Amino acid sequence: MPHSFNKIWIHAIWSTKERYPLIKPSAEKKVYNLMYNEFIDAGCSVAIINGMPDHVHSLFLLNPNKAVADIIKQVKGSCSHEINQQNIIKEKFAWQTGYAGYSVSESVLDKVFRYIKNQKQHHKKIDFQKEYEDFIRLHGVQNEVGNAL
Repeated sequence: MPHSFNKIWIHAIWSTKERYPLIKPSAEKKVYNLMYNEFIDAGCSVAIINGMPDHVHSLFLLNPNKAVADIIKQVKGSCSHEINQQNIIKEKFAWQTGYAGYSVSESVLDKVFRYIKNQKQHHKKIDFQKEYEDFIRLHGVQNEVGNAL
């Protein structure tokens, strides 16, 4: 085959260190813009970035020449560095180690987009820990010994 085609949407989620609510409404736009720019620098188109003071969700199109882990590492590392350099958040800012990343089918892309867009309303009903556990169960993510995380 002379050409290769890829279109893999990724829904990625990660939290602030210790899940501290550091991303206040006054800093959200700046933080999300930093993240957006890092995704673009990594060669990924971004559909949406949104979240809560203690975690973020992103929906992006995977650059077929890069691994998801490398992209997330770049976005998290550069973003936290810039947040601290620009003093966007008064406290020392860091992300929690790790992330969750899930592929998204075109058939549910709009649903995932709306879910991310409506994070504030969603979290009036469910906290991040419960959301995290639900995602783990829904996607059947398992740890090294085969147990659901």
